[in-house]
Amino acid sequence: MAELLLNLSSTAVFLLAVLSLTSSFATIESKPFARVLSPSSMGLTKPKKLSHLHFYFHDIVVGKNATAIRVAKAPTKTAFGAVVVIDDPLTVGPDIDSKLVGKAQGIYVTTSQTEASLLMAYNFALMQGVYNGSSLSVMGRNPVFSDVREMPVIGGSGVFRLARGYAEARTSRYDYNTGNAFVEYNVYVLHSDSLVQSLKLIFTFG
Repeated sequence: MAELLLNLSSTAVFLLAVLSLTSSFATIESKPFARVLSPSSMGLTKPKKLSHLHFYFHDIVVGKNATAIRVAKAPTKTAFGAVVVIDDPLTVGPDIDSKLVGKAQGIYVTTSQTEASLLMAYNFALMQGVYNGSSLSVMGRNPVFSDVREMPVIGGSGVFRLARGYAEARTSRYDYNTGNAFVEYNVYVLHSDSLVQSLKLIFTFG
């Protein structure tokens, strides 16, 4: 009799364990693959703040403190197919020694066989004021000898969550001997303003 009760008890414990595991798996599997959330549940508002950023981009190809390094080159007699990694300073003024507000970090690739045109894929990693720690992502075509080039802003982080917009680039100075370039940027972005409002700060470059 004792042996029968022991066997029944063991069976009951086993069944409870199986039921518990089944319940756990059912809970895990019941979570949806995708769902729609309210932006406010993540502290976001609709992208309604328009910000204008103005700064200078310093692309130093040759020099003691080069900020643009070629890491690959196709076996051609032209510049076509070259890949360059950049960590270019962004400053308030055209002088490289003026106030540093961020870095342009990423790559550019020469993508045309007939003109000086680049594919730019990089982040503006910002370092000043309310924008410190935030970034903007840019990806687009840059025909470098055009007077004005326009590239899309495809996203952002921090203050610039849900960002979209465009960046206008104008060459301020170019050294044909070294390839060093100094470019003026005007960037216009729409983004969530919830973080800016919560900090109650206004910050402008310049």
